[in-house]
Amino acid sequence: MRRTLIAALFLTLAAPAVGLASIPPQDPTAYAAALADSVRTDADRERDATRHTAETLAFAEVAPGQKVADMIIGGGYFTRAFAAAVGPSGHVTAWQPAEFIGFQASYKDAIDAADALANVDAIRSPIAAPAFPTGLDLIFTAQNYHDLHLTPFGADTASKVNAAAFAALKPGGLYVIIDHHAVAGSGLSAANDLHRIDIEQVKREVTAAGFVLDGETDILANTTDPRTANVFDASIRGHTSQFALRFRKPR
Repeated sequence: MRRTLIAALFLTLAAPAVGLASIPPQDPTAYAAALADSVRTDADRERDATRHTAETLAFAEVAPGQKVADMIIGGGYFTRAFAAAVGPSGHVTAWQPAEFIGFQASYKDAIDAADALANVDAIRSPIAAPAFPTGLDLIFTAQNYHDLHLTPFGADTASKVNAAAFAALKPGGLYVIIDHHAVAGSGLSAANDLHRIDIEQVKREVTAAGFVLDGETDILANTTDPRTANVFDASIRGHTSQFALRFRKPR
């Protein structure tokens, strides 16, 4: 939960626009129109450079017409990007866990605003029981996987969520996870206090659920981050080193 569940962006309720040019989805330039779409806020666009949003969408192989789930949407930054990128022929499921909604009103506001978008449906189920629809092309989560291991939640929460993701994806579907780097070899020890997680811990957990590691990228890495500070510390906030992992459900 960002800063123990603190943060949300201002949202817009504009309808998402149409699809992208016929460029392979792995090409970041394919997403220029989506990132300029009116469904996204000016605040979203100001963050695109540091969040490498076009490159992230390319890494996740997002394409018009897909069925995508944004897992733990926070303020809805990626929900809005997906809504524009998949276009009117696609669909986005936005999941905000009930525990987040109960913790802070801004999380309720974010999921309600997402639910108002033309090609987005919201789910508000408990964190250990995500009610994903089936037949998804992509399940995506950014900076929140470590939340599955926070003390208030059950020790088996991550395994339940990963199993639900596996069941919801179509064969060949992708599960993309972005999170803040912890010190190598630290496992889960930084999840509660620093809001970080060891990349190898994530790989172990997700492959144990049946997924195959399909790719990883360092586009969000920052070699100057010592990985020992809380991600909300002023010395590193907004500039943490992050990993991006792409897992695939076997065909």
